[in-house]
Amino acid sequence: MHENANSLVVLDFETTGLSPAQGDRAIEIGAVRIENGQVTDKFQALMNPGFRISSFIEQYTGITNQMLAKADSCDEVMDQFANFIGDDNLLAHNASFDKKFLDAELSRIGREYSGQFICSLLVSRRINIDAPNHKLGTLIRYKNIPSDGAFHRALFDAEMTAKLWLAMLNDMEETIDHKFVPFELIQKLSKTTKSNVSKLLAKW
Repeated sequence: MHENANSLVVLDFETTGLSPAQGDRAIEIGAVRIENGQVTDKFQALMNPGFRISSFIEQYTGITNQMLAKADSCDEVMDQFANFIGDDNLLAHNASFDKKFLDAELSRIGREYSGQFICSLLVSRRINIDAPNHKLGTLIRYKNIPSDGAFHRALFDAEMTAKLWLAMLNDMEETIDHKFVPFELIQKLSKTTKSNVSKLLAKW
């Protein structure tokens, strides 16, 4: 388990809908491993949920029923992904959504993970105060991060989230007198009100 916030697995799911509790399943996982601020590994796989997906989801993600028919099952892919995660900490943009699906899919196959989960969207709300909103695409433009690809595909979104995350850590490193931002600080920051953020960072 890494102590610094610049070593973790950034992940993104595409899914058949919004709620695993309503029977929705993951249809694609994309992830990048960052170690000491560098991308060192990637994981991407489509997965067959065992039923046809709606035409809305096909259009929204660009993932078709034809593509999924050839893909491995959710169970097989999630088993491989649990191995990929290892004991690393995890990050997603709007993490409550991805964590719901990660937990649901892993519990189906009796696997779990030991890392802590954090959310780049929550952290962005506290440090990118002037951003017009905190959607991933908006923040990528706001931070002038070059992006060439299609949002709503899992690996691209995970790569963009990783770039955004490293840019945000860079901003924080300039505010706190640390070479690296500790993971513990991010966890505290996520729970701090906006008005107390500068106090928290000054104290660190």
